[in-house]
Amino acid sequence: MTTIHHQVPIHAPVENVYEAISTAQGIGTWWDKQIAVKTDLGLVLVHNPGPEHGAVKMRVVERVPNTRVEWECISQHPRSSPASAWTGTRFMFDLTEADGNLERGRDTILDFRQTGYDEKSEFFESNRAAWGEVLGNLKRVVESNRSQGSAK
Repeated sequence: MTTIHHQVPIHAPVENVYEAISTAQGIGTWWDKQIAVKTDLGLVLVHNPGPEHGAVKMRVVERVPNTRVEWECISQHPRSSPASAWTGTRFMFDLTEADGNLERGRDTILDFRQTGYDEKSEFFESNRAAWGEVLGNLKRVVESNRSQGSAK
């Protein structure tokens, strides 16, 4: 098993990044629409990327304000689906405040990890690349929201 890791500098305060990664509504702005469901297992985020995957369910394992969010994929998927390699993996979003320049203000470093991934999976490389794109979307959305907020 291996870990997919991406480190993303985001030109926005850690509070803004945390808001975007810690709620279904926030996640829906940069990834896919999410539904948050309270279950016996706790809070579960559900998104449906299409019929070939089925609903992807991630249990929220931990939320530490402005510091960390962790999910565990608890859904089962057909072997033909890239989501099949996610079952049992964990997704960690760790946030660190970084010094920005005076014009930009505070910055955030996002360390993303998906742990427990089978590196022999036929979906490993495409999943690693897809997370890079999705986290790029997160960066653009949060930085754009910051720019719009400061222009008001």
